[in-house]
Amino acid sequence: MIRRLLILITLIIIIAPRCFSQNISNDIRLREIINKNGQAEVTLPYYGKQTTDLLTRNVSILSVNDKIIHISLSPRTLEWFLIQKYDYLISERPETKGIIPATDINQAMLWDTYPTYSQYDSIMLSFITLYPGLCHLDTIGTSVNGKLILALKISDNAAIEEDEPEVFYTSSIHGDETGGFILMLRLADYLLKNYQTNSRVKNLVDNLEIWINPLSNPDGTYRNGNTIISPTRFNANGIDLNRNFPDPITPNTVKQKETLDMIKFMRKHKFVLSANFHSGSEVVNYPWDRWSSKLHADDSWFNSIGRAYADTAHAYGGSAYMNERDNGVTRGALWYLIYGGRQDFVTWELQGREVTIELDGQYVTPPAQLTLLWQNNWRSLLGFLENALYGIHGLVINSKTSLPVAAKIFITGHDIDSSQVYSDTLMGSFVRFLSPGSWNLTFSANGYVDTTVTNISVVAGQRTNIQVNLAPVTPKIDTTITRTPVLYPNPATSELNVLLPDLISGTVNIRIYDQTGKLEMDYNSLVGQGVPLLINISGLGSGSYSVVFTNKRTRTLCYGRFIVIK
Repeated sequence: MIRRLLILITLIIIIAPRCFSQNISNDIRLREIINKNGQAEVTLPYYGKQTTDLLTRNVSILSVNDKIIHISLSPRTLEWFLIQKYDYLISERPETKGIIPATDINQAMLWDTYPTYSQYDSIMLSFITLYPGLCHLDTIGTSVNGKLILALKISDNAAIEEDEPEVFYTSSIHGDETGGFILMLRLADYLLKNYQTNSRVKNLVDNLEIWINPLSNPDGTYRNGNTIISPTRFNANGIDLNRNFPDPITPNTVKQKETLDMIKFMRKHKFVLSANFHSGSEVVNYPWDRWSSKLHADDSWFNSIGRAYADTAHAYGGSAYMNERDNGVTRGALWYLIYGGRQDFVTWELQGREVTIELDGQYVTPPAQLTLLWQNNWRSLLGFLENALYGIHGLVINSKTSLPVAAKIFITGHDIDSSQVYSDTLMGSFVRFLSPGSWNLTFSANGYVDTTVTNISVVAGQRTNIQVNLAPVTPKIDTTITRTPVLYPNPATSELNVLLPDLISGTVNIRIYDQTGKLEMDYNSLVGQGVPLLINISGLGSGSYSVVFTNKRTRTLCYGRFIVIK
């Protein structure tokens, strides 16, 4: 027994330094990779839900497959990871050396290579030059390093805000997931080129406002300047932007500039349907990402639109393409948990409906395979947008004045976890996506009698139109619109003059709403007959606004609209 014990101790003494040496060697190598590339990937065994939850709160999990956890580390997360003393292996990707960029914008727009950042900017500008009536270019914001984050609006009357559902495609929030970047540019080109000749495209462009953001993390993709060399998942601060959105489970995360700009943009537009494109896997991922034990109220609808995307991709890309998880579809948390993801933020806080679509098992799609990626996906991309044409499309108005009403729209016994939707303040319109069947919708708004509309039929691939007239709770109040006030100058920059009808004079409440229905200003002012009211609008950003004037004594009101240009 003593002899065996001595042998065991001797073996430990011999082996332990080697293990320690190996760990030290790995740590040094990991630091070298991150210093060179801005990121590094490691794998470690699956230790259970508790460990995985700790990891997902502190580092970026790429995937959990076959009891192996794949992790991406940045300079910001490396030291925390090393302190944990996990038994890990370094997983080195083949280097993305010198993806040869397009020689000019014409070659770039053949879509079988990657543009330089300056060429990308020129391509986006060329769309509005070539198709001025069909598209409008907007800037969501800028990256940490000052690169523009661009979004292209495509619609039949792109310069006008029409009462149409707004949809949003965005890609490459992870800068080293590049296939979707080219896919989005090519989709924009396809929609614009084929508007006059393709009835399917025309139907989409005529009836939707389609927004496309090809590159939401330019600092990650163009990490080394104007060309794609060693792109990184993270932004310039080493932060995973798809773990950076407001989340009730991780509320204290410091929000990055790109995140704050994107949130402001999405709040403004209230997209009814959106998709966020990634690479590294091939699957359509839908909410929730952060709750394994909760289903979204419309889980079956989410699954069906994911299934339609994947099945269409199978039809044109073959059964070996997009076949991960449940043959190309998964509820996010069944795969692995993440916190601070964009899709859950949009679906929970903005009452939108967003999915995450993983396009390619390779993070950086080789240029030679970009055309194949397009062939595998373009029909699915059109089909996904068409979902916004279906479901229940409605209008909520005041039964006395026919003015639009901002109402909460929900289904008793069905809606949970912020799955309700809201009608638009300016138009009173709303969209509710639901699985086929018969549904009872309840409409609730301050100052109005709750109203339930029963047995609304939803048919797959069809649109159901309804109008709901909400009765005011206090019908004796005079809400007659006397006439439209005179607002000038309009558009305005910092000051707005308003000449109100005589019946509105006296103590007047002024409320200003942005185009999403958010109340921007609410105050009272004394207004004399025939005397213009001066409103300071210097604190308002560029955009369209509505203003409601209400006499505090008689409750008589009128309203108008104006535009702010900075």
